[in-house]
Amino acid sequence: MSATTTASDKTRVLTGITTTGTPHLGNYVGAIKPAIEASLDPNVQSYYFLADLHALIKCQDPQRVQQSRLEIAATWMALGLDTDNAIFYRQSDIPEIPELTWMLSCVCAKGLMNRAHAYKAAVAENDEAGNQDPDKGVTMGLFGYPGLMAADILMFQANKVPVGRDQIQHIEMARDMAGRFNHLYKGDFFTLPEAVVDERVQVLGGLDGRKMSKSYNNTIPLFVPEKKLLKLVRKIKTNSLEPGEPKDPGTCTLFQIYSAFASAEETQAMRDDYAAGIGWGDAKNRVFEHLNEQLRAPRERYQALMEDPGHIETVLLQGAERARAEAAPLMDRLRVAAGLGRFV
Repeated sequence: MSATTTASDKTRVLTGITTTGTPHLGNYVGAIKPAIEASLDPNVQSYYFLADLHALIKCQDPQRVQQSRLEIAATWMALGLDTDNAIFYRQSDIPEIPELTWMLSCVCAKGLMNRAHAYKAAVAENDEAGNQDPDKGVTMGLFGYPGLMAADILMFQANKVPVGRDQIQHIEMARDMAGRFNHLYKGDFFTLPEAVVDERVQVLGGLDGRKMSKSYNNTIPLFVPEKKLLKLVRKIKTNSLEPGEPKDPGTCTLFQIYSAFASAEETQAMRDDYAAGIGWGDAKNRVFEHLNEQLRAPRERYQALMEDPGHIETVLLQGAERARAEAAPLMDRLRVAAGLGRFV
C-alpha cells in the first residue's frame, strides 16, 4: 500500500452555498474561511456547489439569482478555493440531482416532510396570522426542499456535511431516505452522511448588534470599495461610553469583527486598549484599516474575476464535468435498481 491517499480513501465533505445574496463578513468567518482551509487538506475530497436550484425557493427575481451566482463563485475563487483539488460546480449543471430528488421523494414519507423546520415555521406563521389555510404561501419547493438537499448529499456519497444546528434535521432526513432506498432496493447504494457542527465557528454580529444576516439588512459585504467599507464600519452600533472609560470587548460587535480577522497578538493589543478606554472613533478607524488591509488583495482578485465571467464559467463547467463523472454512473445503477434500466 503506497503512502499516497487515493480518491476512495478520502473523507468526502460537501458544502452548498445558496445563491440569493451578496457574500458578507459573517459568511466569510462562519462558512467560507473554514471551508477553504478544509479544501486544502489532501486527505479530504471536498465538494462545493452553488445551490442555485435551492435559491428559486426563496427568490423569483432572475437577475438577483444570476448576479448572486456570479458574485458567490467569484468570492470563493478570490479567497483561494483550490478548484483543482475541490470539485466546484453549479447544482443546476448536474441534471442527475433533480432526477435523484424524484427517486428519493418516492421513498420518503410525507410525514417526515411535515416535520421539517422550515415547513412547520411557515404553518405556524399562518396560524398566528389567523389564516384559514395553514399552507398559504407554501410552495412545493419549500415543502420538498429537504429532498433536494438529500439528493445533493447522497449523489456524491458525502461522509460529512458541515452545517449549522438548524440544518442537522435535514441531514437526519437524508440518512432516513438513504436507508429506506437501500432497504427497498436491497443494496448499499448510498453512504449515510453525518452532520458536522463546528462549535468554534463564529457567528458575527452585524451593524445593529444582531447576527449579521441578509434578513436583518445589517451586513457588511466582503468586497465593497474602501469608502463604502469605512462608512459601514462607522455605522456599527456601540454604546455611549466616552473616551477614557474602560470598555467591555466581550459584548462589543466592533471588537468581535476585529478579532475574527486579527492575529492573537493584535487581538490582545486591542483588548488592552479597550481596558485603557479607547475612543469609539479610534476603535472604528483601526477596525476599518485592518479589514481593508486584509481584504485588499482578495478584493482585487474578486474585481478581476467579476470582469471575466468567462473564466468563472470555464471553472464551473470543468467542476460540473468532474461531478457528473460521478453522478452519471450512480444514476445508471439506481435506474437499474428501481426497474428503469434499458432493455438491452
